[in-house]
Parts: sequence; structure tokens; C-alpha cells
Amino acid sequence: MTQRLHYSNDVNTTLNFLIEGGNYNAVIVLVDTNTRRLVLPQLSCLDNASVIEIPCGDENKTLTSLTHVWQELQQCGATRHSLLINLGGGMVTDLGGLAAATFKRGIPFINVPTTLLAAVDAAVGGKTGINYGGLKNEIGVYAPARHVIVSTCFFSSLPLQEVKSGFAEMLKHAMLSSQEDFARLLNFSFDSIDQDKLLELLRSSVKVKERFVNDDPTEQGLRKALNLGHTVGHAFESMAIERHQPVPHGYAVAWGLVVETVLSHMLLEFPSSQLYSLASFVKDNYGAYHFTCDNYPHLLDLMRHDKKSLAGEINCTLLKACGKPVVDNNISSDNLTAALDIYRDLMGM
Repeated sequence: MTQRLHYSNDVNTTLNFLIEGGNYNAVIVLVDTNTRRLVLPQLSCLDNASVIEIPCGDENKTLTSLTHVWQELQQCGATRHSLLINLGGGMVTDLGGLAAATFKRGIPFINVPTTLLAAVDAAVGGKTGINYGGLKNEIGVYAPARHVIVSTCFFSSLPLQEVKSGFAEMLKHAMLSSQEDFARLLNFSFDSIDQDKLLELLRSSVKVKERFVNDDPTEQGLRKALNLGHTVGHAFESMAIERHQPVPHGYAVAWGLVVETVLSHMLLEFPSSQLYSLASFVKDNYGAYHFTCDNYPHLLDLMRHDKKSLAGEINCTLLKACGKPVVDNNISSDNLTAALDIYRDLMGM
């Protein structure tokens, strides 16, 4: 991975240093309506930057928004020596990264994630993309940001739901790392969040992702472990969008982690005690995604359309134990249906 990570709560100074050292002929900042109002005024180093604004919300991570960014870059006179700064959550960093990677066949960009989810997931690792045809991240490329500034200084103004959403990805990283990391995150309390402690946990979590990405930058092998919880989670997320009741990405991942850990217990003997601990933590902090047996066929169909599927099968990352992922598991419909039944029992549905 060629991108450089910078951990700092003095984002203005860090960003100014990176801009001045880059010898760019223009600086353009991409924001959504929320980050323009809440975050951009805090960064005086961007006072003279051109601003491109898009609507907030994952439902706007579309070809229409991408086209708008391309048009604005063109009107700004951006060249391959210009810099795009993606200031926002995962929607902004995903879409902005794709815009930068494709405009003029690629211009440099910096990600400044303003949510926990973006800091631990979307802004790091080089994945970009937009939703298309009702499916998550259907169109995209691998294009690492030149720099990523990781900070917790913007998180205090986030709704608790947004913090929990990002924490679910940290929980996934902990399960991929070790039993000790997993236990540490299960003891985290959302009642009174210590930002310094959260930054420490965030740094450890990003390092887990870095390790997988560095070993497999284009997801040909072991990096697929980072998809833990996502085959089922994306299906929940897509169904929620179809119902016009969208759910935060991290919540869908948390529910997906439970289902895929059930599968891990069924097929790879993942310890039942840790499965129950995970299910209890998710139920207490994220609630449950509600569906009935009548929804099973459609959920399975959504999983078959997941971008990890090669020939219409259902493909999941599973765990033998925390820190021991197994990628490329093709799951039968019968096993998936059984796991969904057990999920509903564990979550009290």
C-alpha cells in the first residue's frame, strides 16, 4: 500500500504541511452538506481551496453524484498536478477516491475521514466505489490515497449511532487479529467515550487492516479476510435500502458478523462461548435486523449478487478462531438458512 497514514488531532497543521509539500497547482476539497457546515470551517488551511459539495447519505453514492464531481473538477480547471481532498465520511472518501482515480486518468488525493467508520474502513486501504443497480459498491477501482489523516477530533459531534457504526468494523478487525483484541473491544463502553482511548484502539485496528492490505493490495487472497461479516451484512444493507429504511453500514456489518460467526461455529468449530459473547454485545448495542423466513430467498439472492461471488455462489470469510480466518468459503443455501434461523434465535426475534 503506497498511502501514508498520519495520526494527529491537529488536522489543520498536518493537512497544511502536506499541501505545502506537494507542489500542487490547485487544491479542491470535496465535502457533503454536513462536513461543509460542521468541519470545513475548522480547517483554515482550506480557506482558499475550491469546494465541491454533494448531498450527504449513502443513497447519494451514485453515478449522478460522481458525474457532478467530474463536472466540477473540470470547471475548476483541475489537472493531474491538482489535489483533491476528500473531507467526510465513507461515502465522500469512496466517491471522491473514484472521482480522483478516473479524472484525467488519475489525480492525487488525500482522505480526511470525519467519522469513525471512514477512519477505520473506507478511507484506508485503497478501495473506491459507488453503488449501482441497487447494489453496494458495484462500481469502483483500487486507488490508494496519497495520504490519510486519522484523527478522533471530529468524532465528539457525531451521533452515537455513527460511532457504533464505525466500531463494528473495529470489532471485525479484532476478530481477525486475536482473542485478546476481541475481548478488549467487547469491554468497550459507549456510555462515556474516552477519545484518547478510542484513538489508541483505532490505531491498533487500522494496523490490522494495513497488514492485510500490504500483503494483498488487490484482494486476490488473504485480504479477502477483511470481508468478514460483509457478505451477509451487505445483503441486510441492500434489503434495508429496498425497504426505504436504510441502516448504517456498521450496523449491517455487526449483524452480518453474527450470522457469519454462526457459520464459523457450524463449519469450522469456532468456539461457541465467543459466538455467544459476540451475539450478546451486538444485541445490546446494535439491536437486531428484523426479517422473517419469507425473506430468506431474497436475502440469499442478494448474497449471490455480492461482488465476491464468482459464479452465483454464496462466498464468505469465516473463522476457525479469532486470528485464524479462512477465506473463499462457498456456503450452501441450507447452511445459510440454518445460520439465519440461529441468528434470529440469538437476537431474540
